[in-house]
Amino acid sequence: MTAREPLRDWYLRYVAELNAHEFGGMNAYIGERVLLNGEPGTRDDVLAVQRRDVEAVPDLHWEVRELLLDRDRIAVRAINTGTPVKEWLGVPPSGRSFEIVEYAIYRVGGGRFVEMTALHDSAALRRRLTGE
Repeated sequence: MTAREPLRDWYLRYVAELNAHEFGGMNAYIGERVLLNGEPGTRDDVLAVQRRDVEAVPDLHWEVRELLLDRDRIAVRAINTGTPVKEWLGVPPSGRSFEIVEYAIYRVGGGRFVEMTALHDSAALRRRLTGE
């Protein structure tokens, strides 16, 4: 992120690249070292998760519904949708699609994410995928 580029625009470009499943430019968004859901990790760790998700859910889409900014912090409420074609989250593909709310909190340092936390109701997601 450049000094002139507003954090909001920068974040929305990140989501656009996620939705295009373009991971080659993620070094512009994700720091080399990152705290991922409270655990130390690397950019490669984050990208492995993102690629694995898109491989299992090729139409995975994030729709930002609310975006709040406070200095170096970003809070997001997004709707995630997709239809798994491979086993995902321990559930074999069933042809069922999902729509789930995700809450994400980020901290930006040096123009990149240094903390990334994402929360969603995984039990509800599994129920939706299994039809139970």
